[in-house]
Amino acid sequence: MNNAARFTRVDRLEIEEADWDFIHSVNLKAVFICCQAAAKIMLAGEGGHFVNIGSLGPLKPCAHHAHYGASKAGVVMPTKSPAKAWAPKAVNGVAPGVIPFERTDRRIEKLIQATPAGRAGTGEEIAEATLLFMKATQSITWQTIAVEGGLSLR
Repeated sequence: MNNAARFTRVDRLEIEEADWDFIHSVNLKAVFICCQAAAKIMLAGEGGHFVNIGSLGPLKPCAHHAHYGASKAGVVMPTKSPAKAWAPKAVNGVAPGVIPFERTDRRIEKLIQATPAGRAGTGEEIAEATLLFMKATQSITWQTIAVEGGLSLR
């Protein structure tokens, strides 16, 4: 399981190279490097599943998070291309919705209210989706489950 993320809010006309690099160094580069390191170990052995934690960024763009959305959209290919390259090993993804781990602010509360499920998700729900892939047949590959209570429908 590969989960790494940074998140900042910057107007897309004010994003500077340092802002871009700050987000992409973890959200995209680290995902690639971790997958590569895990693959060297897992491909030499018998079993294993790869699960990358992405986000709704590629599914539901946000005006003030262009660099974040681009980084998370970039996680789609490091999930899909290894599924082809490393078959029959399974490579899948989980795209969480609103999962507040700290206190919420007005913006988070608005997202929760916009979620058709009427509540935020939990870390346990992300773990359940990840575990689903870990226990699944290797024939389930190249898939991403959105665990977001219907938020991407809005």
